[in-house]
Amino acid sequence: MSKKNEKIIPDIQPFEFADKVIHEPARLTIMAHLFVIESADFLFLMRQTNMTFGNLSSHLKKLEEAGYVEIIKDFIGKKPHTMIRLTKTGRSAFDAYKKNMKKLFDGLS
Repeated sequence: MSKKNEKIIPDIQPFEFADKVIHEPARLTIMAHLFVIESADFLFLMRQTNMTFGNLSSHLKKLEEAGYVEIIKDFIGKKPHTMIRLTKTGRSAFDAYKKNMKKLFDGLS
């Protein structure tokens, strides 16, 4: 490659800084929703993300294992009720993810 072409192509570093737990599209959608609201009911989150019950449960489990979300289960009357919210760790991780993605995209201009 000529020196002239090297100046045109941006120096794109390996995408190692992206949090792989968050970067998966379904989990990114969940994290983005929870980032802007304090907490969400499971059914509300299911409708907002257009995920099935099983799909949302699976992704929430991964986020919970990473320490990014807290899942609170209780009962309203005799019906189970599940609330989800970002932990401090999750909020910090999402904020770092946003900054890293912005830095990556800003470097492309």
